[in-house]
Amino acid sequence: MFWITRSISISILPFVFIAGFWYFWPSTQADYQWPNQLKNPRGDWERYVRSPRSSIVRPVRVLKTHTRGNITNPDGLLTGRGSTVLTREANRNPPTARGDADVAPAIVVDWGQNVAGFLSVEFGGAVNSTPGFPGIRLAFSETQQFLSDLSDFSRSNNIAVKPNPYTWTDTYGCEFGNQVCADGLHGFRYMKIYLDALPDDAPYTTSYGQVFIDSMSLNFTAFLGTPDTFTGWFESSDEQLNQWWYDGVYTNDMCIDTFRANDTDPRGAASPSLLGKLVLHDGAKRDRDPYIGDLAVASRTSYLTHDISAATRNVLADIADHQRADGWLPPASINNYTLPLYDYPLWWVACSYDLFMYTGDTAYVLRYYSNMMKVLDTFYPSTTDPATGLLSKGLGISEGYGDYAFLPRSGPVTYYNALYVLALDNAASIARFLGHKDDSRRWQSRARVVAAAMSSLFDSKVGAFYDGTCGTDFCQTHAQDGNSLAILSGVANTTTAHSILSYLSAATARPYGNAFYDNDAIGPFSQRVYAFVSYFEIAARFKVGLGTSALEEMRRLYGWMATHDPQVTMWEGIGPGGRPYEDGFTSMAHGWATGVVAALTNYVLGVTPSGPGFATWSVKPIPGDVAWAKGVVPTPHGPVDVFWTRNQPDALFSLQVTGPKGTRGVVSVPAGGQPVYFDGKMVDVKGSAVADDGYVNMAVEGGNMHTFTLGSRQVRSDEI
Repeated sequence: MFWITRSISISILPFVFIAGFWYFWPSTQADYQWPNQLKNPRGDWERYVRSPRSSIVRPVRVLKTHTRGNITNPDGLLTGRGSTVLTREANRNPPTARGDADVAPAIVVDWGQNVAGFLSVEFGGAVNSTPGFPGIRLAFSETQQFLSDLSDFSRSNNIAVKPNPYTWTDTYGCEFGNQVCADGLHGFRYMKIYLDALPDDAPYTTSYGQVFIDSMSLNFTAFLGTPDTFTGWFESSDEQLNQWWYDGVYTNDMCIDTFRANDTDPRGAASPSLLGKLVLHDGAKRDRDPYIGDLAVASRTSYLTHDISAATRNVLADIADHQRADGWLPPASINNYTLPLYDYPLWWVACSYDLFMYTGDTAYVLRYYSNMMKVLDTFYPSTTDPATGLLSKGLGISEGYGDYAFLPRSGPVTYYNALYVLALDNAASIARFLGHKDDSRRWQSRARVVAAAMSSLFDSKVGAFYDGTCGTDFCQTHAQDGNSLAILSGVANTTTAHSILSYLSAATARPYGNAFYDNDAIGPFSQRVYAFVSYFEIAARFKVGLGTSALEEMRRLYGWMATHDPQVTMWEGIGPGGRPYEDGFTSMAHGWATGVVAALTNYVLGVTPSGPGFATWSVKPIPGDVAWAKGVVPTPHGPVDVFWTRNQPDALFSLQVTGPKGTRGVVSVPAGGQPVYFDGKMVDVKGSAVADDGYVNMAVEGGNMHTFTLGSRQVRSDEI
């Protein structure tokens, strides 16, 4: 939900009443005319973009410390100046008195950052002195930490290198029946190449001989997010925040790909209804299957950066098409659409709302409105405790169901109920926009009942909500997800929100982010950080005006990932000590971890949709400690262009906004007890015209640039 703070009119100024609120609206031409462009701090956002320049990607260096055995000209495969040669002679390297064994020659190439696609190797030929073709084995890893002779997730590829020069392409399948096999697509940064053969691949390959490698490349199949594809961008006074924004975009782009049977999740996920469609997978390497919960973050990243909403729509529509008769929706195609997760149908509602708000896809919500009704009016009521009105994990069919982290939760869990309130309010908004007033009122009423009942879940001793129950009593533990969503859904008022966030800061702060539990009462979770869940806490901090606190948490979380291998891309989860939480199995390029993009655009730049497809929109910057920010947010009607700066001579805050023609917006600026100028005309902000959070709200028409300053006088553009 996107909230607009109430302001009260002052009779001597022109105000208009929009959507239940009064806003200042100048009725005459401004007294002071601004030039067409403020004097922005110089910057070029394109320099932060991480995408390869083309779909053909090549490695950037050889890791010398990983080279072993008989390797000649190791840089040849990079430079094209002669072949890289791997040589291993049978019976020529007997063990010595020191115990040295036969060494398989190996070389490791670094592709510079995580990439995803199909590898091609230009072999210059091979020579063998024993039966079989010389065998080359390939092992892939996203990190050096888990780089070994085996890939960090999938099988190692095996190649029977032929005598004459040729191009080998990593295609799923085997060269000889079920022997000498390759996996096809890989997501990785590092690749080990070594001369060896599996015993099971005899007689086709041998561990000995000589192999010539001329070059190698990768066909990058993920979305190629070059600068010309960006429909939105962000830049600020903080270089680190800027880079992390574009790192998040690249991470998400790596997860956008065509759904193919041979490189999706191997656990029964290859759905015929998705084949050939553009989708937003969970990860580039692992969980190559689109889960709807992940889209709560990943889809916002895509909406704000590229014109690729089809990747989300295809997934949401496919999930709806597989709805069960009782209203439950599967989380993904995995296990032939049967993986039992309890929270993901609610995320489907929330993600459908986001699709509607960011893209204005009315056809989608009209087609799947009945699915939303079955989720909210059939499935979740079947797991509701009639005595409290709260969802209760364990009632009805929910007993054996998991959630995004497969947590052992039970009873009236705060996370499920706060998410339920959010989904009900989102659905009520969709219903209202479509003219279904009875549905809207019913869902809003139920949301208020659930929100009120959640007061019984609050632990006044620590100032935060309990997680759920352990037997008949509350578990003495408090989770990041439920407490954060309680704030974002409006369950927690401002006082309660500050109490929650203060407690989370004290109890869960780690050098690499905020843990998603405060202790280990229900599992070893107090040292685990999920960027997915942390996004909602960061958003909650911004929502209640704690911009500096939100940025501090972001800097710990994203700063850790940016400075630890593989760098650039964002991790599925972080475990004790800051290591990947499931070792090499961890996806190190996961779309659900890219909340930095939405957080900076929606809160620091300040742009959010308040009506479907940005027909109406809001600009409310929350600067924190950032000195200036500028950017563009794409909408179906055209861009919303924003630039703001603060602490200039005689101006505490200056803002420039241009919205698309035919749209309307509400611009909010922090008053701070200072004069506010709107298009050169002073606004009387005395008394009740200032909202409770200290912001002044002003309504604007799209199609023209509007300027706002806060200070002792109207500032000239050359002073900005």
